[in-house]
Amino acid sequence: MRTGSDVTRSSTRRATIMEVARLAGVSHQTVSRYLKFNGEGLKPVTRERVEAAIDELNYRPNLLARSMRTRTTGRVAVLIPTPAFNPARMLAGATSAAHEAGYSVEVISPEGGAAARTDRILELADTRQVDGIVSLSPVHGARIEELASDIPVVVSEDFDDEMRSIGVLADAAPVTEMVTHLAELGHRRFFHVSGSAQFASARARAEVFRESVERLRLENVGVHEGDWTGESGIEAVRSLPARGAPTAIIAANDLVAAGVMRGAVERGWDVPGDVSVTGWDNNQIGLFMTPSLTTVDVNLEQIGARAMTRLIATLRDEEPRLDDEPLNRIIWRESTAAPR
Repeated sequence: MRTGSDVTRSSTRRATIMEVARLAGVSHQTVSRYLKFNGEGLKPVTRERVEAAIDELNYRPNLLARSMRTRTTGRVAVLIPTPAFNPARMLAGATSAAHEAGYSVEVISPEGGAAARTDRILELADTRQVDGIVSLSPVHGARIEELASDIPVVVSEDFDDEMRSIGVLADAAPVTEMVTHLAELGHRRFFHVSGSAQFASARARAEVFRESVERLRLENVGVHEGDWTGESGIEAVRSLPARGAPTAIIAANDLVAAGVMRGAVERGWDVPGDVSVTGWDNNQIGLFMTPSLTTVDVNLEQIGARAMTRLIATLRDEEPRLDDEPLNRIIWRESTAAPR
């Protein structure tokens, strides 16, 4: 039997069934059976361990949720990452889809990483507090698949455990479209300021940039590995030679693009007269910059809506009707034009 020091829990927060299970050294299903059948059917030693853990943690089961085991609640849960990553737009899409289908939404943001989110999902499923669950952040899939409950869980597979873009969010196809369009305007020398190479999205955009420039027989002035900051955009422009400078710069995101434009001003270059600049993410500030910034709009609301649509279709035993709108869309603005 482990001691209470093995389970970290705030003294002001109510203990969870997952914490009882960890302290007792059993599965959460075993604790659930103990609560449902008052310990009957369990081995005496197992029953004693669960009882001791319940006493030590002062665990109080959610009686309301237990009374609703055999009925639907009309509620769904959405798990979001911690505030360090802003999930507002994805949450807005998921919530809108749920409300349209007649469900209320409970938003949960557990502290910790994928393990903590997985524990919370298992607890929600075991106590039947909601009819279904959408997670907009990574969880431990193998544990979710072991759920004894029939509550459906949909996990959005657009981020890794560090909330770095993967899947459709790492799609770099707009880079090809931007390079192609700028080449049609007459640009021949291209430069790319990437994001951190730790991100699949940054690696994909850099690779597509190289492929596009080579395929169109344009001049690749180089790829500067940045870190998604405006400072990396300024440093990238400062590193360029005075002769043979690019006439088009593809930046990893809007903040990097803002740094690129600041660096261009420092060197006496006009945007877009001397150099065209593009960003990514459609940060609202880009519309009000001078010149306004060409960028890629990412429909984050669509990610949340698609995940919720899949969940609701599962609850209703229907095929999900997912829209086929592209996630990314280029918005052409004043920072790009034909070269002088």
